[in-house]
Amino acid sequence: MKTRLANWSTRRNLAWQWALSVCVLCLLTPCAPAESGADERLQTVHTIYVDSFGAGANAQAARKRVVDRLEKGGIHVSDKSDGADALLHGNAVIWMTGTISNNLRSNSSRQTMYQGYLSVELTDSAKRTLWSYLATPGRFRTSNIVDDLADQVVARLEREMKTGMAIASLPAKATPEPGVALHGGGSTFPAPIYLKWFESFQQTAGGFPISYDTIGSEAGLERLRNGNLDFAASDIRPVESAQSETTYFPTVVGGIVPIYNLPDAGHTLNLTPQVLADIYIGVIRKWNDPRIRESNSGARLPDADIAVVHRSDGSGTTYAWTSYLASVSPGWKSKVGEGARVKWPVGSGVEGNEGVAEMVAKTPNSIGYVEMTYAIQHRLNYAAVRNPAGRFIKADLASITAAAAKSHVTAENLRPSLLDSEEKDAYPISSFTWIVVPKTESDAQKRAAIAGFLRWMLSIGQKQCSSLGYVPLPREVVAQELQAVDALK
Repeated sequence: MKTRLANWSTRRNLAWQWALSVCVLCLLTPCAPAESGADERLQTVHTIYVDSFGAGANAQAARKRVVDRLEKGGIHVSDKSDGADALLHGNAVIWMTGTISNNLRSNSSRQTMYQGYLSVELTDSAKRTLWSYLATPGRFRTSNIVDDLADQVVARLEREMKTGMAIASLPAKATPEPGVALHGGGSTFPAPIYLKWFESFQQTAGGFPISYDTIGSEAGLERLRNGNLDFAASDIRPVESAQSETTYFPTVVGGIVPIYNLPDAGHTLNLTPQVLADIYIGVIRKWNDPRIRESNSGARLPDADIAVVHRSDGSGTTYAWTSYLASVSPGWKSKVGEGARVKWPVGSGVEGNEGVAEMVAKTPNSIGYVEMTYAIQHRLNYAAVRNPAGRFIKADLASITAAAAKSHVTAENLRPSLLDSEEKDAYPISSFTWIVVPKTESDAQKRAAIAGFLRWMLSIGQKQCSSLGYVPLPREVVAQELQAVDALK
């Protein structure tokens, strides 16, 4: 897909409705750059104005619940934006996924099932992003979905306000001259957050245009090697050497989820690592296979063939997915292996995370794998996966954060694997994604431009990740990366 991110809104209006709505908030409230010596903290926020969360009764109910919970927690909620210490922008969307009955032999008394999300972003009076979050339904919630989402947002915000998460203060650096622009390309995995970043960054003081081609990790790296891009984006875990001509900068952490199209299943499926491997290797071919039923008591699993969907292009998402399957299944490791491209035993191939999500959405009884953001954008169900602690964990910000928390980052290794983390609450298919730049750039203005964007990404940009379902980098990674930015020549 050689489509510029700037044109995505006209390509897939429904799929990008959520991502673009968050980006619109960003455009309406451009982020100012962090100034040397400035240290704004959430602890200084005492009055919040809560903006609209969108149209419809559910959005209004979510906003009201957030306001009520904030006030109950002692935070003053202003009825006007003027004079408030911070503004909370949001987008709440709820949809029906199917129905379920307590009696599997009867269709009477069926209960409607819902999914949804609440994406929020808090900005200060200078319109800088202070904090963001994406709430998805709790698996064992005791309240209705609207209250559950709103309560998650308030609980998280109150915790962050108590800890006083700071906007990074960065030393003043040379900025590129007017007229400079960057052109990148590669991975579709982080494309939603990159879209938001590039739009936000361009509107900051000293910002400039950044265009991006969503062509997959493999193609992006190849074009960078050929001198056709200023930077590439990749989810393929790098193995660098002293002779390497590129530097990899982690940007965010995301989760790769197994999506499926089974509207009558009744609840979120549990899938073991071996079941996932056996589905993709062709050993398990039916949804009602005993090995799937074993972990899904009460689910309606049809006697239907599983339509397997995978990537056809050279993909970092595929690299992480196949690396995970190889780590948990000796059969997969010996017969298929890992890589950006593999010889798939079964299934149909399509390009990009977007392509996989679209194919699964329109194909009954199908399964695929995408970065979590794409599953939510397309309103697709995705399974919980059993981790090494024996727990079935569904991907969300908390479980992906748990995977990144013990990433064993060192100055010598900014590229650790997050797959199959032993943390008990960790989602097992989590991964860093990277921006890849030349170690040496002869064009001084391009070098300054790349460094300027990377510094912004490591400060303001990290505050914007969570509203789109990505996890910010651990602090130790940010510290190491800032040193690496200064080393660019």
